[in-house]
Amino acid sequence: MNAGNLEKRFNSRRIKVKIFNMVSVGVIDEPINKFYDVISIIAIILNLAAAFAITFDYMEEHYKGLLLAIEAVTTAFFAVDYVLRIVSANELYPKLSEGKSIIRYIFSFTGLIDLLSFLPYYLPVFFPAGSTVFRLFRVARILRLFRINSYYDQLNVITEVIVSKSQQLLASVFIIFILMLASSLCMYSVEHEAQPRVFQNAFSGLWWSASTLLTVGYGDIYPVTITGKILGIIISFLGVGMVAIPTGIISAGFVEQYQRLKTVGDYAEEENLHFIRVKILESDTWNEKKIIELALPRDVIIVAIQRGADTIIPRGDTVIKKNDIVVMCAEKIKEIQPIDLKEIVINEGHSWNGVAIKNLDISRQSYIFMVRRNGKAILPKGSLVIKAGDVVLLYEKHVKNENV
Repeated sequence: MNAGNLEKRFNSRRIKVKIFNMVSVGVIDEPINKFYDVISIIAIILNLAAAFAITFDYMEEHYKGLLLAIEAVTTAFFAVDYVLRIVSANELYPKLSEGKSIIRYIFSFTGLIDLLSFLPYYLPVFFPAGSTVFRLFRVARILRLFRINSYYDQLNVITEVIVSKSQQLLASVFIIFILMLASSLCMYSVEHEAQPRVFQNAFSGLWWSASTLLTVGYGDIYPVTITGKILGIIISFLGVGMVAIPTGIISAGFVEQYQRLKTVGDYAEEENLHFIRVKILESDTWNEKKIIELALPRDVIIVAIQRGADTIIPRGDTVIKKNDIVVMCAEKIKEIQPIDLKEIVINEGHSWNGVAIKNLDISRQSYIFMVRRNGKAILPKGSLVIKAGDVVLLYEKHVKNENV
C-alpha cells in the first residue's frame, strides 16, 4: 500500500473519529461537539412539542404551517443524525469490522429508535395507503427523550438504578403475574354463576385481578357474593404488598446509587490514590498540546479536564488549552523516606527578610520548594529575594544512620 493510500485512510479515520465525537453524548472537547449536543436536545424538544401542539384544534387552525415546518426540519435532523451514526459506527464498536459494526448499530435498541424517529415520516410518500399505520410508528420518536437522559448525570441515575436492579424487578413482576393468574381463576370460579355476563371467562377475572392487585380499582367489575368479597379483600391486601415490592427495590437502588456517588472520594482514598489539580497558563508547555503528546510518568494519568463550567473526560487527542484545570491521578507511595514539611512566615525582623534564596544559610538536607506571596505560589529560584509577609515552604529529609 503506497503512501497516498495510507494518507487517505488516515484522513478518513480522522474524519470518522471527529463525527463520532460530535454525535456522542457528553464529548465536549471541541466547540462543535457541544453545539451539536445543544442542537440535538432542542430538536427533540421542539419535535415532541409540535407533535403534541398540533393535536389541539386552536393550534392546528392558527399555527399548522409552523408546526408542520418544525416537524419537517427536526425530522430531517434526525435522519442526518442517523446517517452520521452509521458512518461512525466503527468507532462505537472498534473490535468489529466496518460492515458488522454498522449492522450492530442498526439492530441495537438505540439504532432502532433512531430509525423509527424519522423513517415513518417519509414512508407515506412511497406508500400512501399505509399513512395511518406509519403515523402510529412515529410515536416511537418520544423514546428519543432517553437521549436527554444521557446528557445529565442526575437523570442518568434512573437508568443505572433500573439496570442494576433489573433481576429483582423482573422477579417481582413475575410474582405479580402469577398472583394475577391465580386470583383471576379463583374469582372466575366463585363469581361466574352469580355474574355470568360480568365474569364470562378467565380473562374477565384477569382484568379484575389486574385492577385490584395494581390498586387501580376501576369498579367496572367487582364481586357480589360473600365468598367473592372475602376473596377480593384478601387479594386487595396482597396487591398493596406486591406493588410495594418494586417500589422498595427502586427506592433502595436510588439510595445505593447516591451513596456510591457521595463516597467516591472516600473510595479513592481507600484505593490509595492521590489526585492533584493543575491550572494551565498560556506560557506552560502543555498549552495547546494533545494529551498523547505529553511525557507523563508511567503511573500518572489525566482523569479529567475542567474547562470553564464543563468537565471533559480526556481522550488521547484531547487538546489542553489555556485556563484548563487538569486533574491528574497517581498512586500514593507508602514506603518512602520520611520528610518533614515546614512552613515559615517571614516578618520584618526575620533573618531571611531581604535575602536571596541562594544566600540563605540552611542545611543541605533542607530544600525550599515554594514561596507564597500575596496568595500566589512562586517557584523558588536562587535569585529570588525573600520579603516580609512571604510564607516559605521547605522540607527536610531524614538521613538514615548507617552505623545503626
